[in-house]
Amino acid sequence: MEEKDTQVPSEDISPEVLKRALKAFKKRLKLTSLDEDSRLGKGAFSGGHQGVCAIQPPNQFPREVWEQLCRQGKLRSSGHGLYELPRLK
Repeated sequence: MEEKDTQVPSEDISPEVLKRALKAFKKRLKLTSLDEDSRLGKGAFSGGHQGVCAIQPPNQFPREVWEQLCRQGKLRSSGHGLYELPRLK
């Protein structure tokens, strides 16, 4: 039995899908950051707000979508399947 290549070519990813994926990523990043900030045990001497830098992207979109967003400069890969927003200059 042959295995079919299930990867989506980057040319076949529509701009609408990329836009929805980036919006979903930003929403998850915001929720993850809010969740992290609301944890107990953040005292005055515990280092303060560190922030969330990178997250695992929503699994509703294939990996190729996230790689295409990285090629476009809208996301940055942090390794190990984690992505972050690019740093402002």
